[in-house]
Amino acid sequence: MATEANPYAMPSPVQPSASRTETVKNALSRWGRRVGEATRKAEDLSRNTWQHLRTAPSIREAAVGRIAQGTKVLAEGGHDKIFRQAFSAPPDEQLRKSYACYLSTSAGPVMGILYLSTARVAFCSDSPLSYEAGGGRQEWSYYKVAIPLHRLRSASPSASKQRPAEKFIQLVSLDRHEFWLMGFVNYDSAVKHLQEALSGFHHLQA
Repeated sequence: MATEANPYAMPSPVQPSASRTETVKNALSRWGRRVGEATRKAEDLSRNTWQHLRTAPSIREAAVGRIAQGTKVLAEGGHDKIFRQAFSAPPDEQLRKSYACYLSTSAGPVMGILYLSTARVAFCSDSPLSYEAGGGRQEWSYYKVAIPLHRLRSASPSASKQRPAEKFIQLVSLDRHEFWLMGFVNYDSAVKHLQEALSGFHHLQA
């Protein structure tokens, strides 16, 4: 009501209604779920990053290598350009995703990037690796793997029974060649998009 000090002021107290209380509770509940989801993702990323570094023979070398790869990506204009140069991708082939990981080889895990495009799954090592050439000569080359999607039978997730934090993705070609990938920084995303790409491609071919 108006007061003598200010005849124009009209206080109007509002009692919280049941519907407003419910609105606040619902908003807090949604916020809590989002915080919980963000916390879970941060914990997963932290665990995966640590596992990624531990996969290499030297954690220090792995960290330095990952920094070097990030610098290379920035200098050369992104993963898309690196992918196209490494695998001579035609203009109509589009890169969908790229993931930092390791490829299991007879010489041990090789650090690199897994590329998922509209036509293939490919891996390229971050650095050249040495190998014995003819005549006792030592040469250097990037370690590359490329499987066309129409030649890919499956992309299966798995984990070590002794160490559940160690997660893998097994790629199997139609002619039964197997490739094991590990140490993913974004493991769940890699599994999801690989399986979606494979399922979608097979659906189109059916």
